[in-house]
Amino acid sequence: MDVEILGVLHNAIGPHQDMILARLHGQKPEYTGVVAGMSGSPVYIDGKLAGALAYRIGVFSKEPICGITPIEQMLQVRDEVSEETMQVAEARAGAPVASEAVAAGVSRRETGDASLAALVPGASLIRPIDTPLIFSGFAPEALQLWKEHAPDLGLMPVAGIGGAGSEADDAASAGDPVIPGSAVSAILVRGDLDIAATCTVTYVDAKHLLACGHPITQFGPVSMPMTRADVVATLPSEYNAFKIVNTTSTIGSFTQDRETAIMGQFHLDARMIPLTVHIAQQGSLADAKTLHLEVVDQEQVTPSAVMVSVYQGLMESNHYAAETTYRIRAQVRLKGYPEVQLENLIAPSDLAPASLMAAVVLGQSFTKLYENAGRRTPIEGIAVDVEAIPGRRTVEIQQATIDRNEAKAGSTISVQVTLQPWHGEVKNVLIPITLPANLPSGKVRLLVSDGATLDRILQPPQMGGPGLDVTATIAQLNAQHASDRLYVTLLAPDPQIGMEGRTLTAVPLSLANALEPGHDHHSVSLNGESAIPLASLPVDAVLNGQQVIAIRVE
Repeated sequence: MDVEILGVLHNAIGPHQDMILARLHGQKPEYTGVVAGMSGSPVYIDGKLAGALAYRIGVFSKEPICGITPIEQMLQVRDEVSEETMQVAEARAGAPVASEAVAAGVSRRETGDASLAALVPGASLIRPIDTPLIFSGFAPEALQLWKEHAPDLGLMPVAGIGGAGSEADDAASAGDPVIPGSAVSAILVRGDLDIAATCTVTYVDAKHLLACGHPITQFGPVSMPMTRADVVATLPSEYNAFKIVNTTSTIGSFTQDRETAIMGQFHLDARMIPLTVHIAQQGSLADAKTLHLEVVDQEQVTPSAVMVSVYQGLMESNHYAAETTYRIRAQVRLKGYPEVQLENLIAPSDLAPASLMAAVVLGQSFTKLYENAGRRTPIEGIAVDVEAIPGRRTVEIQQATIDRNEAKAGSTISVQVTLQPWHGEVKNVLIPITLPANLPSGKVRLLVSDGATLDRILQPPQMGGPGLDVTATIAQLNAQHASDRLYVTLLAPDPQIGMEGRTLTAVPLSLANALEPGHDHHSVSLNGESAIPLASLPVDAVLNGQQVIAIRVE
């Protein structure tokens, strides 16, 4: 396509970062306008590389007017952060010649009598051309979950339009050179499901390429697989046209995501986290299914990528139904540390299906690990095992009583709990508990509850202070209580302290005063009662509710 240079907008991208304003000409741009995925398309003037198509003007523009990121600003990404610094003169000497400009399909058209001043009122509508984020194998529900929980990356999520090419496509494209104008993709998830962001190559040298002309995420240093991409078609739209793309063979890794370009390095492997999701029906190995995936290792993206991948795996299983309960067991392996063991029974509710809640709960646990430990310690793999159980397995605590209101320290009493299953008959369970022998005389309380209530007491949020270390984070996650057990806990009249992910019960008052929040220990939480677990009982369903019983100790 041809390009008509209208002028230069000074400091349009940022301080000392100018933008070249242009109008596109040709049958395609005049029909489709500025297309998502076009970012990075190289623009040549008299056979010299001027920059990359990178910005669009307005939304329902009647003309394909766009912004060009100057190549000088893009080369700064390579020169300032690459391992081997190159001189600007050498970079310019290696700029594409006229024949490469023809291959890329962009040339210069003489400038008309355009008035740059007339375009200034629309400057507030200047924004980066959207980069399509293609979700291959994902349902619209998974895409919506990504939009709700993933950070705003400036990407345009698209479900099912494009995806990963076949092995034949990879083999066919393996020998194709990557030149300015080629499409490339940054991979977030690959395997049985794929998530990839695609834009266009602007500049290539022996070791690197520069693409997009604007950031994808602007995370700075990144490690994302870099692949060739095959543009299958362009979908015209007055609102937002975009390219339909298949990713093909891997050619290296994207290592930098900056304000004016993303940079890829050839023949460099990106660090990815292996993820397997195994789904089976309770008591049967028939129709079991396993997804094999790799997820990018990037703290802002990885938890959301894991969450939507697990959600999609649950939805596409034949075991999926609105009234299905899931038992989730997950293991996260960190280099040099014990495994993180996550287990939960997740049942559907009137608000959401179990598949969605299971993915969100797993995502929250993984986020907690990743915020405190994963970003500093390599995660070697994630394995998720899912058991699908027909029906809604939930039960509510209706009432809790004890066989007597007074008891001696060290004696055994019985707690009777009335449980109400969903659409089932009420049942009573009896739990014998033994009071601690050193319990002082006076009034104490017993808490009969689900696991989540007990976790909130034993692991209260700690405001401020540094993040937990790896060992403390793993210990805290592994200590979480199961959702399908009934717990009886003594609330003793002694201070309890939460510190560095650990809970200390029955702490001497002098120590509690020394560590009281408000002093120098901002990461400490203090509770006037100590929660001492006494007994638990499996209920084979997701338990909800709590009851408090008062008892006098003689």
